[in-house]
Amino acid sequence: MEELIAKRYIKALKNDSDLASMQNISDIFSCLSDSFSNDKFVSVIVNPHVSRKDKSEILLEAVKSAQSDKVNNFIKLLVENKRINIIPAIAKELQKDIANSTKVYSGIIYSDSDIETKVLDELSSGLSKKFDSTISLAFKKNDFNGIKVEVEGLGIEINFSKDRIDSQIIDHIIKAI
Repeated sequence: MEELIAKRYIKALKNDSDLASMQNISDIFSCLSDSFSNDKFVSVIVNPHVSRKDKSEILLEAVKSAQSDKVNNFIKLLVENKRINIIPAIAKELQKDIANSTKVYSGIIYSDSDIETKVLDELSSGLSKKFDSTISLAFKKNDFNGIKVEVEGLGIEINFSKDRIDSQIIDHIIKAI
């Protein structure tokens, strides 16, 4: 639900804005979004006993260095409409929107074994050609028994599970017998 509301606000923000200003706004909202991981900040922002004016001042002080009337007015609008809680969703949707505009995406490769940089580069270039975009991949080691590639901005998830391949081979052998 928050994503849908965030998209409407982003659509309004995009009017009369170029890509560079949208990137700056995205950076600002990403920093604000990081503040929502602080429990003390969240307790103040969601506290009904803290006035809208005080909440507005806190958020405006946080974005003061941007010196942007557009951002300041946007923050005031969010406070006025009691939409402060969607700031993280706005940050995420802004990043997606910019990625779609520039066709530059980042993804993650999960595996239980180490993957060399050369293989990461080859996978990145292959996916980039396939999807006519620029895709950079990062490796994250976890307990997935195989390889899983996720590029969230494009909605791509590719996985090769060793367990699934083993079971398919066994099923094929059983059918052949």
